This record gives sequence, C-alpha cells and structure tokens, in this order.
Amino acid sequence: QAQLVESGGDSVQAGGSLRLSCAASRSTSNNYCMAWFRQAPGKEREEVASIDSNGATMYSDSVKGRFTISKDNAKNTLYLQIDSLKPEDTAMYFCAAAGPYPWPPSCQPGWDYKRWGQGTQVTVSS
Repeated sequence: QAQLVESGGDSVQAGGSLRLSCAASRSTSNNYCMAWFRQAPGKEREEVASIDSNGATMYSDSVKGRFTISKDNAKNTLYLQIDSLKPEDTAMYFCAAAGPYPWPPSCQPGWDYKRWGQGTQVTVSS
C-alpha cells in the first residue's frame, strides 16, 4: 500500500496562500480515494477535500471556494492549494488514501481512509 508524505506547511499571514503536497510511494491513480484532512488543537479531525480516480472533487463548506484539491498522477502527488488563508485554518493537515478498489469508488464524505501521512503544520496569523 502507498506510503504518504506531506510537505508545504508553513507559518503565514492571513490572506496568504500555500500549496501543500502529498507524495505517495506508489501510484494512486487507479480506483483510489484521496483526501486532505485537518485537525486543530482541541478539535476533531475534519475532512476538507477529496478527489476520486476520475478527478471529481468534494469540499467541506468551511473551505469551499478557497481550497483546491488536485493530483498529478505522473508524479504520484496530491496537492491542496489554499488561498485567502484565515486564522481558523490553523491546523495540522494530513493527506489520506483508500484503495485500490476493484471498482471506481465514490469517495463520499466520511469515506474510510486506511493510509495516512504524518501531517504538515499550517499556522495563520492575523
């Protein structure tokens, strides 16, 4: 199964942008769900974006319009572009993978992700 390594987290000012990356140790292009989660201190882990094998994406209401999930299958890398950063975006961000499945999964919110990266910290100051 794919090992995942996130990078790109940083300390930035509100209004700034970041691009997080998640490198997978093997291809996740065929019948996988891929997603980004975040967890702030004292809060539950939140799924913020997901992408399926066909490139269909979903976002939580809290990030819709500001976050963009994408993947480069040739590089086995998942991305999260974060724009218009807010202090409430401060959290540890994790990428996650599920698959491969014998069929294209729907990757609905709440999907059971089996593989996780170690996380990358995003801190936004006002």
